[in-house]
Amino acid sequence: MVRDSGSPRADAESDFLRVRRGQVMSSLAAWLRRDDDEAVQPLSFTDIVDALGPRGSRYRGLQVIAIDKIIGSVDKMREFDHRFRPTSGRHRQRWERLALASRRGEAFPPIEVYQVGSSYFVRDGHHRVSVARVMGLNSIEAQVTEIETTVDPSGLEGRGDIESTHFRRLLGQRVPLPPEDQAAIVCGEPMRSALLAEMVEAWGCRLMHREAAYLDREEVARRWFDEEFRPTIALIRDADLVDRRETDADAYIRVAGERYRLIRAHVWNEEVIRRLREQRR
Repeated sequence: MVRDSGSPRADAESDFLRVRRGQVMSSLAAWLRRDDDEAVQPLSFTDIVDALGPRGSRYRGLQVIAIDKIIGSVDKMREFDHRFRPTSGRHRQRWERLALASRRGEAFPPIEVYQVGSSYFVRDGHHRVSVARVMGLNSIEAQVTEIETTVDPSGLEGRGDIESTHFRRLLGQRVPLPPEDQAAIVCGEPMRSALLAEMVEAWGCRLMHREAAYLDREEVARRWFDEEFRPTIALIRDADLVDRRETDADAYIRVAGERYRLIRAHVWNEEVIRRLREQRR
C-alpha cells in the first residue's frame, strides 16, 4: 500500500526503505529454505532464449504492457530480486528520484524490453519497473522488441520450465521424432533427457553396425521409437515392472539400463525379466 504523509520527498525515502526491508526479509527466508541464488533473482533473458533457441527478432514499437508480465532481466539479475526490489542501497538516490517524480505525477520515459511469448525482459528501465511496482501501477509504457524462438514459449513461468524446455529441445535435435511421437518422450528429471539421447544414439550405432548401412538421425529415431521404445514399454507393463511414479521414458531408461547391466546385452528374454523382477524385491 502506498503511503502519503503529505511530503513527497520524505515518502519517496520511506518507499525505498520499505522495499529494501521487504527484499532483505525475503532474502533471509530464502536462505533459511536453502534456495539457490537463482531462485530469488529475475529470470535471465539469455537463459530463456538459449533454452528456446533464438530464431530472429522484430521491433513492435511503443506499447503499454502489464507489469506483472515483466519476469526477467537482460543483465541485472543480481541488482534486483524476482519482484524487482533492489538488492542493495547502491542506487538509492536514483530510485528515490524516480519515486519522487512518480509521487508528483510525472510520467516515466518508456522502458525497453524484449518480449518472449507473453512475457517481458527488461533491457533498460529496471529502476522504473521497480518503482512502478511499489507504487501499485498495473502497466507501463515500453519499447518492445519481440524475440522469435524455435520452441514455442507458451507456458514458461519459472526456471524449472526453462530447464525442461532446454533439455527437451536438445533431445529433439538428437532424437528428431515427429511431434506426436516426441510428445510421448517426457522425462521426469529434465537432465535425464541427455541420458536418453545417448541411449538412442548407442542403439542407432548398433543398428547401423548390424545392418552395415548408414542411417541418418531421423531414421534412427523413427526405428528406435517403433522397434525399441514401444516394445520395451509394452514388455515393462506385461512383466509388471511399472512404477506409477515414472513416465514411460523414465521407465525405459531404468529398465533398459538394468537390462544391459545384468546381461551385458541389448536383448530381451525370460532371464532378463526374471532378474528385473528380483531387483524389485
